[in-house]
Amino acid sequence: MDKDSIMLKVREEDVRIIRLQFTDILGVMKSISITADQLEKALDGELMFDGSSIEGFVRIEESDMYLKPDPETFLILPWANPSFRGKTARIICDIFDSNNQPFIGSPRYALKKVLAEAAEMGFSMFVGPEPEFFLFHMDENGQPTLQTHDKASYFDLPPVDKGEEARRDMVETLQSIGFEIEAAHHEVAPGQHEIDFKYKDALKTADSIMTFRIVVRTVAQKHGLHATFMPKPIYGIAGSGMHLHISLFKDSQNIFSDPQSPDGLSLVCKQFIAGVLKHSRAISAITSPTVNSYKRLVPGYEAPVYIAWSHRNRSPLIRIPSRRGIGSRVEIRNPDPSCNPYLGLAVILKAGLEGIKNGLQPPAPVEQNIYEMDLATRKQNHIESLPENLYEAVNELEKDEVIKEALGEHICSRFVLAKIREWESYSSRVYDWEIEHYLEKF
Repeated sequence: MDKDSIMLKVREEDVRIIRLQFTDILGVMKSISITADQLEKALDGELMFDGSSIEGFVRIEESDMYLKPDPETFLILPWANPSFRGKTARIICDIFDSNNQPFIGSPRYALKKVLAEAAEMGFSMFVGPEPEFFLFHMDENGQPTLQTHDKASYFDLPPVDKGEEARRDMVETLQSIGFEIEAAHHEVAPGQHEIDFKYKDALKTADSIMTFRIVVRTVAQKHGLHATFMPKPIYGIAGSGMHLHISLFKDSQNIFSDPQSPDGLSLVCKQFIAGVLKHSRAISAITSPTVNSYKRLVPGYEAPVYIAWSHRNRSPLIRIPSRRGIGSRVEIRNPDPSCNPYLGLAVILKAGLEGIKNGLQPPAPVEQNIYEMDLATRKQNHIESLPENLYEAVNELEKDEVIKEALGEHICSRFVLAKIREWESYSSRVYDWEIEHYLEKF
């Protein structure tokens, strides 16, 4: 798509409203709606907005910012409000400052910077995500509850899987706007679902994840349900992850593949793994970015706790799926769907590139179940743990110069500030568990 083809499409499809979308540093989608007669001005990058109220952007005295739409992200939204005439479209935008320079606080720009670094080394990054989510009932006031709509488990079928109808509607809606869906199924926990879509280059994947969240939540509402990407909404059952399948290509060849290697993996792939493992504790602050994220990262629910890699089992941080050749990839298992995908992919790629540049070698793969190891065995195998909470993860982030460089000082400082405030708010509250255990005892 380019400017002329977008303008033609808007006229032909009777598009009346266009949403100009971007994300704040926490990965929350923001939007400014314009009418079709303002579209040309927007496509020319002349639309200004106040960035001072956006999380992690700028102070009030430096608030003037420009939205510059990326024409390749134009799409007509697949739902309509019968109360309004015409259709609604959206375009994802890059942010520029008042000097017409890319805004250093834009998460999309942060990812573009690291992708440019990879391109200088001859690499392009492709990512296939596996986002999970819960579907819950809403109460009589339209507010979400924690009541699941089924008691199904992994790969169950209707009528046990009562979310199948909503999930199918989500799949068809996603397909109608260009997603290539590879799989959709019920997950382990009651009310939990997963929809996987085909890998794309990293920037398009990050854009697609943001679009995916909107589609899933919108379609769920049509079915009277609330879709949440909160990592661990209910104690005692599995939480929602967003495993990322990552590969690097060079001259259209998957450079993670080496048919001459005993395990089929190239030296570059293992160096990439080593870089991610080395910086994984700092990466955790970005890929598991909420207080609630660390309620998911506990033993017993197939969520990774330990910093290791494996060809087979699912207890380590990184798993290597069995496919080789064009499908060779690493599966990074600690990200959850609350993370900002632009920042998450930026820090993972930066860590992997550092591993390649410095010729790092990963430790030996761990093929046994790490959850069943005692502390002494883990120490003997040099297996460290991911941070146990958000505060610990943010402290690791502040110490890691490589990951800080990927984010840039602007994003990093504001992200850290936001997360420290989140931790302080959480840790100063009194919860039902404390009342239950301490009120009568002491």
